[in-house]
Amino acid sequence: MLDRITINPDKMGGVPCLRGLRIPVSTVVGMVGEGIPDAEILAEFPDLQPEDSRQAIQFAALAVDERQLPLLTATCDS
Repeated sequence: MLDRITINPDKMGGVPCLRGLRIPVSTVVGMVGEGIPDAEILAEFPDLQPEDSRQAIQFAALAVDERQLPLLTATCDS
């Protein structure tokens, strides 16, 4: 259950955030994707808790699973 992800149309334009804070899920997911350690993310956003980043990743995985993403096809030039 993703009980830490909140979506409020009156806050941050309805962007999914963590626990009603003005910290978008996408910001945390991007930081994780860049290889930033959890400890550094938590230091950058002191209001976050370790479980927040885990749920952000879970939410992102579910969001990707729900869509068809346009992927570029690799071509080889001979």
